[in-house]
Amino acid sequence: MSMLTPPGMGGEYRITGDKYPRMRRTGGRRRIVLAVIASAAALALVSWGTLQLIHVFSGGAKASAAGGAADCDREAERAAAARKAKPLPKPGQIKVNILNATPRGGLAKKTADELKKRGFTIGEVGNATKAHDKKVKGIGLLLGAPAATDTTLPVLGTQLPGAEHQTDARKNGEVDLIIGTRFKDLAKKEDADKALAALAKPEPAPEPSGKNC
Repeated sequence: MSMLTPPGMGGEYRITGDKYPRMRRTGGRRRIVLAVIASAAALALVSWGTLQLIHVFSGGAKASAAGGAADCDREAERAAAARKAKPLPKPGQIKVNILNATPRGGLAKKTADELKKRGFTIGEVGNATKAHDKKVKGIGLLLGAPAATDTTLPVLGTQLPGAEHQTDARKNGEVDLIIGTRFKDLAKKEDADKALAALAKPEPAPEPSGKNC
């Protein structure tokens, strides 16, 4: 055995002459394979992230444009609604029937006289029909045609704040003021006049938002 032969190595590992045993690297090929896989995964991740960024920026621009258009549409609708607001009738253009639905006598005539002084046109004055007699629990009920919802009824409502507003199938422009069990009196004239003036004041056009519509 040569002096260069490592202890415990014999046979095919015996060193003779100028030949030495070659020690193979067992993990080299595995590391190469893992490196290739890791590189491919990193490349795929970068590509996916790039696509996501492109999608976000392009989609965000579209959403912003759509949102701006929607805001402009809403502003245009509000402006159109302000321009198309129905003119309110004057008290003299409103014919009111005063009907008493309480057991207390004289309320219908007293109320009719006061409304007449305030410029309203008075129609029927008397007791409420069976459908409403002693059945109006609040201070009063204002009843008119559907077209009176945002015109005649609000104007008459300035004289009796808190009264309930309802509509029925009538076709004419008359309205009923049905006095309820909690009725005490009409609003004070100065308060009613202020409410009527505020009601008749046209709504200001919406301020521009600064967007380019």
